Amino acid sequence: MKTVQAAKKDGPAKETFADGTLAAAGRMKGGKRNGPWKHYFRNGIVRASGKYVDGVLDGPWKWWRENGQPLQDGRFAGGRQVGVWKRFRTDGTLLDERTFDRGQPSAAKRR
Repeated sequence: MKTVQAAKKDGPAKETFADGTLAAAGRMKGGKRNGPWKHYFRNGIVRASGKYVDGVLDGPWKWWRENGQPLQDGRFAGGRQVGVWKRFRTDGTLLDERTFDRGQPSAAKRR
């Protein structure tokens, strides 16, 4: 369970797990996530990183596994998946690619 450590309307913000471990960090603007954010596993490894605009996912995002290997990456526009998205196997090699148009996927191309 995450808790917001500092309920700020504007400026730097952190979210923590119930045990106080950092869960996420970034900036708030008008009470919404805005700009670059990083989300963490309990072990401190980055789980996801990307940008928010007015609380909505926007721009490139990347996700990792708890062991630090890549999981997937892609881009959002106004909270919807767009462009090429890549998923990776547990060893870090490319599993497949899929193109999204306003959140709607095409068929995956397996590698």
